Amino acid sequence: MNQLIECVPNFSEGNDMAVIHQITAEIESVSGVKLLNVDPGKATNRTVVTFVGPPAAVIDAAFLAIKKASELIDMSKHTGEHPRMGATDVCPLIPIAGISMEETAAWAVKLAERVGKEVGIAVYLYEAAQPKKERTNLSVIRAGEYEGFFKKIKLPEWKPDFGPAEHSVKAGSTVIGARDFLVAYNINLNTTSVRRANAIAFDVREAGRVKREGNPVTGKIVTDASGNPVNIPGSLKSVKAIGWYIEEYGITQISMNLTNINMTPVHHAFDEVCRKAAERGLRVTGSELVGLIPLKAMLDAGKYFLKKQQRSTGVSEPELIKIAVKSLGLAELAPFKPEERIIEYLLRDASKSRLISMNLVAFADETASESAAPGGGSISAYLGTLGISLGTMVANLSSHKPGWDERWEEFSVWAEKGQLLKDKLLHLVDEDTHAFNGIMQAFGLPKANDAEKKTRTHQIQTATRYATEVPFQVMELSCQSMAIIKAMAETGNPNSVTDAGVGALCARSAVMGAFLNVKINAAGLTDKAFAAEIIAKGAAVEEKTKALESEILAIVNGKIGA
Repeated sequence: MNQLIECVPNFSEGNDMAVIHQITAEIESVSGVKLLNVDPGKATNRTVVTFVGPPAAVIDAAFLAIKKASELIDMSKHTGEHPRMGATDVCPLIPIAGISMEETAAWAVKLAERVGKEVGIAVYLYEAAQPKKERTNLSVIRAGEYEGFFKKIKLPEWKPDFGPAEHSVKAGSTVIGARDFLVAYNINLNTTSVRRANAIAFDVREAGRVKREGNPVTGKIVTDASGNPVNIPGSLKSVKAIGWYIEEYGITQISMNLTNINMTPVHHAFDEVCRKAAERGLRVTGSELVGLIPLKAMLDAGKYFLKKQQRSTGVSEPELIKIAVKSLGLAELAPFKPEERIIEYLLRDASKSRLISMNLVAFADETASESAAPGGGSISAYLGTLGISLGTMVANLSSHKPGWDERWEEFSVWAEKGQLLKDKLLHLVDEDTHAFNGIMQAFGLPKANDAEKKTRTHQIQTATRYATEVPFQVMELSCQSMAIIKAMAETGNPNSVTDAGVGALCARSAVMGAFLNVKINAAGLTDKAFAAEIIAKGAAVEEKTKALESEILAIVNGKIGA
């Protein structure tokens, strides 16, 4: 797998778009880097930029952006709600694919050293890139902020990791490191009181608050036997939070960093703040995502809120995202566009899903055209998709059938399994065409000498084997869908039993059609042992599917009295 890292620099400018554009232009000038998101905040006077690419390219882009920010942003004139210490306040690197945290941290060190030497500003390492435990926490490093750093940087314990031991009047100092994926998330309150917002932030953040006698704000600090302050931990793990007032919106927010969304997902953070706000007589009105979020976090949130409503979680990906956005109030302050905020959507290659992105008429026209692809393999995959879609529909209808309230969860489980199979089969609609195109490309390779002929033959065989494996996957998935379809014919909403029957017919046709592709492609393989094995497996899958189809149709005909 190719190595891929994400970089999320925070620049201390959120109002002057001309400055922001000059910085992001530096990022986009580097080949191999993809700019994913630019998220300026007026009240915070801060812009969060997200881009991804191979490590070396990302480091080059980050360096150029940091250098440009140091030239354009004057920290001596900067004001904003968010804590900050430099023109590039913080620049984290996050491992995305094919690279470890240790390797990512090594790249962060290289970037920090280069910035210190060539830009000439003080640089501190943090999180996984920082070897000194006492200096790993960003908030500890940044304490004192821009104004306080002129004195802080002179302390021996705060000597920079790289660059001069001088806090630049214009550019300030910066922090560079490596960390896990972090979700920056703000929750909106129906109050203008920063003190009350902070009280809720202290209730929920992992660090909690210092314990006091009597009055929790002005009371005497409670200490332990060693004289150290006693801390009351907050209710959410891996969460940092503060309260602030956003003049742009006229409200206060709980500004949160969710540093481990497996430990504390977005939806749990939201509900906990709702609970703590209600205890203090306040109400959460919505929330705001800063930067990007993983797809899984949105899907998990959608399922979480559907379960709270006792509704089926086996709905489509767009529907789950819609439920998450509505439930979290993510569109209260500005429109929430999934295609711009979900990291996987920004990384998708549209050419990989060309067929399934078409409307029905365009797909039919493309199939009927003189082009050899999409052909029977892609159509078989789509038949399988339609078959399991019908089975999933029956599951969802059954989950919400009046009078069947106690069974909603049973059918929700079936529907969720059906959605998973549906998505896998949809992917194979395009993948079968890609596999066919791979064979055609291999046949087009040069064959002027023995070396070229050898390479061409090898590529043809590799592509043909893959073109045999893809339709076999269609067979297996379509056969698996029969279990869901049969369950729905037996126990689902009786008014939809014929839909289950049609689903079975589609799944059977998908298996038989895909098997034809398996056989014709296997015939061209020189690896006869593999060819014989996959043909034997395919025959077994076909027989099993036909038997299940007969059972399902018998159930359907029995229920409709045919």
